[in-house]
Amino acid sequence: MKKVTMQDVANKAEVSKSTVSQFINNRYEYMAAETKVRIEQAVNDLGYIPNHIARSLKQKKTSTIGVIVANIIHSFSNEMIRAIEDVCEQNDVHMFVCNADDNPKKEKSYMEMLIAKQVDGLIIFPTGGNMDFYHSLKKNNFPIVFVDRKIEPSIYPTFMLDNKKAASLAVNELIESDKKNIGLVSTSISKSITPRIERVEGYKQALIDHDIEINNDYIITTERMNIIKSLEEMWKKDTFPDAFFAVNDLSLIELLKFLTSKRIHIPKQVSVISVDDSPFLEISTPPSSVIKQPTFDIGRDAAEKILELITNNKLKDIYEVNRYTPILIKRASV
Repeated sequence: MKKVTMQDVANKAEVSKSTVSQFINNRYEYMAAETKVRIEQAVNDLGYIPNHIARSLKQKKTSTIGVIVANIIHSFSNEMIRAIEDVCEQNDVHMFVCNADDNPKKEKSYMEMLIAKQVDGLIIFPTGGNMDFYHSLKKNNFPIVFVDRKIEPSIYPTFMLDNKKAASLAVNELIESDKKNIGLVSTSISKSITPRIERVEGYKQALIDHDIEINNDYIITTERMNIIKSLEEMWKKDTFPDAFFAVNDLSLIELLKFLTSKRIHIPKQVSVISVDDSPFLEISTPPSSVIKQPTFDIGRDAAEKILELITNNKLKDIYEVNRYTPILIKRASV
């Protein structure tokens, strides 16, 4: 494949090479908006990789990989990191771990930094906000594996939970306990984060399958800092759910804080179940029922796949998404 140069970008955008250089180095505060758009489009269309990154992509293997998690606060992120580390240790490979905070700009900065450090490949919990850069790296045959979240089309191997199945398991468990007014609490879905969206969809479908009408007043999808406020507003209405499905550990924490503040007894007054397990949930009062991800299996398989891609150095055009079966752990909160 012919190497795309800065001059190629300049020709396509109909600007000078120095103007492209200013754009690449983020010096465009005095650049016309139209010019910036043309250069950005040319970069994306041509799949141009700046020289300092391109040079790093061509270096010899360094037996290192980078892992970029979307949000390291989640318990499952730490479990997957540990599983990845175990595989790396067995294969004499070192790893860098970075936390993107669900911020696409931060994610891209870490990708560029790790490539500049000449890592052999990346395992990414993708924010989904750097599609053009993902595709540019794919054009350069750079090994990447996605974990927990998917992008369309699936240009890299992807390993993640069957989120709709997880939601269905949770709702079914609540319904079997004679709960019908089932609420949902989720951190924000505004950034189209795959697991959250799929779990909300799975929750709705499970209600439909049981001929239970979806009550949008029972659904909270907001930033973590606003969850308790939203629950307060729900509490003031005529009816309040007799059960809740929390889509992840962060939303569960906020839900439990609210229920405790109102002295609502679990499970006598309200049943609770969530996705993702944590040691504190097993010893909480009462111990919380959860839908557990097979995090160590996902992390192990993702690590083995990235090492395979690094060795083979050949990427397919499209990959199937590898889905993992969720595990229901029954405790005393339902």
